[in-house]
Amino acid sequence: MRDVKAVLLVGGLGMRLRSAVPSAPKVLASVGKRSFLHLLVSQLRSQGIHRLVMCTGYLGDQIENEFGNGQSWDVAIEYSREEQPLGTAGAIKLAAPYLIDDSEFLVMNGDSFLEIDFHHFMAFHRSLDAMATIAVFKVENTNRYGTVNVDANGRVLGFTEKTGREVPGLVNGGVYVFRQAVLECIPEHQSSLEKDIFPRLLDQGVYAQEQHGMFIDIGTPADYARAQGLCDSLNNAASRGRISGFPG
Repeated sequence: MRDVKAVLLVGGLGMRLRSAVPSAPKVLASVGKRSFLHLLVSQLRSQGIHRLVMCTGYLGDQIENEFGNGQSWDVAIEYSREEQPLGTAGAIKLAAPYLIDDSEFLVMNGDSFLEIDFHHFMAFHRSLDAMATIAVFKVENTNRYGTVNVDANGRVLGFTEKTGREVPGLVNGGVYVFRQAVLECIPEHQSSLEKDIFPRLLDQGVYAQEQHGMFIDIGTPADYARAQGLCDSLNNAASRGRISGFPG
């Protein structure tokens, strides 16, 4: 597969994690001896994805100082810098000049790790001629998550906000693949993928592929502490290459 470009959303303010990580962007929070963002870069690189765009914002200079142009990490990194918070969709729109030559691209939340075969995910997206594809995973208790509603073919029918009920369901794993045309559907101002853009795209074909590996986010002190306990498993999952047997 041609080396797809990956957009990493790493500009968040990380307010809920400030007590544990007071002076750095949350994506640079240490998990073991390395930063959480290094985990994501390692995962992409191990599967042959070497072209990255980092959408920075809060304390973004620390991220640039850590990763530079990516040469030391065997990747090529470009930076799209927010002057003010633009939300998950607005950050992608700002990065559009870096995606002009890409008919499709990956997007990843910078504060969560999902064990996934990117090549299999891309192949699923292409096989359905989807406008956008969301990686989802099943949880037994959705009380702290919004859920993704899909039909038998994986097409997304809609989204349900957090209900507080302890029921199983599919939740957004924070990894996506988009057609270039998605950029035209995002306004120039602040906007959210989850609340503003995905609902608009449903009629154009949004699909979900369920994942079955590890998932963790570091958005709260409790989740960050859990990531520390899973450090070795996370590093092993990140350094694992693509799963064999899937088309590329």
